[in-house]
Parts: sequence; C-alpha cells; structure tokens
Amino acid sequence: MTAAAETKAPGPLSEWLRRSTWVDHILLAIRIVVALVVLVGLVGSIAADTYSAESWISFIVFGLTIGSVYALIALGYTMVYGILRMINFAHGDVMMVGSFAGLFAANALAGAGVTSALPLLALPLILAAGMAAGALVSIGIERVAYRPFLHVRSLAPLICAIGLTFILEYSARGLFGTRNRAYPGFGWMEGSVVVFGITLQIVQIIAFAAAIVMLAGLLAVVRLTPLGKAMRAVAEDRDAAALVGIDVARVIVATFAIGGAMAGVAGVLYALVFKQITVFMGFFLGVKGFAAAILGGIGNLGGAMLGGLVLGLAEALGPALLLEGFHIPAPYQLKDVIGYGMLVLVLIFRPQGLLGERLSTKRA
Repeated sequence: MTAAAETKAPGPLSEWLRRSTWVDHILLAIRIVVALVVLVGLVGSIAADTYSAESWISFIVFGLTIGSVYALIALGYTMVYGILRMINFAHGDVMMVGSFAGLFAANALAGAGVTSALPLLALPLILAAGMAAGALVSIGIERVAYRPFLHVRSLAPLICAIGLTFILEYSARGLFGTRNRAYPGFGWMEGSVVVFGITLQIVQIIAFAAAIVMLAGLLAVVRLTPLGKAMRAVAEDRDAAALVGIDVARVIVATFAIGGAMAGVAGVLYALVFKQITVFMGFFLGVKGFAAAILGGIGNLGGAMLGGLVLGLAEALGPALLLEGFHIPAPYQLKDVIGYGMLVLVLIFRPQGLLGERLSTKRA
C-alpha cells in the first residue's frame, strides 16, 4: 500500500472550511444566531403558557385569513411580472380603489334594503363591484404606464407606475377625505360559530373561503382555458407567442384585468375583516402583497399563494410564539418586524423564494 493511499481523505467539515469564504462564515453565523433566537423564544413562550389551545387556533385562523388577502394581492404582482418582467408598483392602490368601490356598493345595497333582505346576494354583489373597479383601474394603468413602453427596455414603466400610485392616492384623498371609512356590517357575518368547541369569527371564515374560491378560480383559468394557455405562452416567450398568432397585447390587458380583479376582491375582504378602510391603505398592503410574492417566488402563482399564507401565519403566530418568551410588553406591535424579518432571511438564504421563480428558470 502506497503512502498516498494511506493518506486520510479530508472530511466534509475540512472540505467546507477549505472551500468556504468569509461570506459563508457570516451566513453560517447568521443561521446560528437566528436558530438560537427562535429556540429561546419558543422555549420561553411555551414555558410562559400564556395562551390556551383555543387562542392558538384563533391565531392560525386569523393568519390564514389575512394571509389569503396577501395572496390575492400577490397574484397581481406575480402575474404582471410573469408577463412583462416588471413590477406594477400601483397595484396596492388598485386594491384601495376596489375596497372603496365595495364600500359604495355596500352602502347602496344597505340603503335599498338588499343587505338585510337578501344578505347572501349582497356579498357577491359587493365583491363584484370591487373586482370591476380593480380590473378597470388596472387596465387603465396598463394603457398609460406599460403599453407605450411595451417594446422599449427602460425603467419608464416603473416610474410611470409610481407616479400613478400617487395620482390614485391623492385623487382618492381629494374625493373621499383622509378619515377612516367604516364598512357596513352584514348582521349575519358579525357573530361567531363554535366548531369542535372552538369559537371562530364568521367573517374570518367567509373571507378565507372567498379568497380560496377566487384563488382556485384563477388557477382554473390559467391552467384550463385558452386564455390561460396564451398567458403562459406569452410569459415563456413573448415574441414566439406572437409568431404563432397569439394577440400579445390582448393577453397583457387580460392579465392586468385579472390581477386588478383579484386586488379588488382582496380590498373588500380586508375591509370586511378589519371594518374600516382609508385612502392610504394601498401602500402598506401593497408592500405586504409584494413581500408575499417575493417570499413565494415572484413569477410563480403557487409561490404567491404560499408566500401570502406564510406571511399571514408569521404575523399572526410570530409575536405569541417567539416574542412572548422574551417578555416583550407589546409583542403584537412587532408583528411586521417578524414578517419582514422572515422575508429578509428567506431572500438571504434562498433568493429565488420558497418555490422559486419558475418562469425565469425555464427561460434560463
């Protein structure tokens, strides 16, 4: 046996130390610190035993509800990105417009007595009003900010979209005022139900179920209809899609319209849960929806849904699950810190998001 054969092969740790750089060491240190913080927080929260099992289930239901709203907003971002490889920064205010359209429809229906006489008919009508307003505004954004630059590689569409954000916000401010607007109640949605001994708010169940139905409908459109096939073809290669006879401009308009309709539904559902809206709600909810799209993997419809649900659950469960263990006086004031902190960590260690940018990967 030769001396070379007798030399012991380096282990995985030695090999990693030989190949790693200082960046790898910093990332490893961040992983260890985050793991320790999460572990200490979990142990402290469990030891404190502050919340009952019913409370934890309520947190989960609320997280799924708000997460489904984030997912609906995220779908608009990810659909436009998948088609144009650009971000529609005015999308959050499309949701705001849909929410106000739903408010006006709800007030009109309540004044006509439809809400009390036919409550099951009133909710779809209000959702339809939000969808229609969101779709129309989104189509207008496409026409003004994106259509003129369809064949030009520049940042002009993004700048135009940001400008339209301020136009929408301040137009709404001038028309509707800056005060919070209360959403009318539906009576039957104000109560709660007991399921397996657990009290759940009816409005949260309705909002979550409506969001799931809309998400399933959107997936069916994208996967099963000719329009969906055309959208996927344009997302894969716009020029090739045009060569085989697909009307690319029409597909882009349809994409904006569908994304705007989803944002309108999200605005109405958010208002039903939180009971009030404001003209500035589009900014922070738009950021949450964008964060959800990035978290799940922008350009990926399933990723947008997953990102929204994960972000909602992190905000709902994180304060009680992690921060109670550190005896923080008002942990729920830091729910956004947990949500965005999780987003930053995911982007550091998995830049393509949880499910990856499927479309861009195929292009590559």
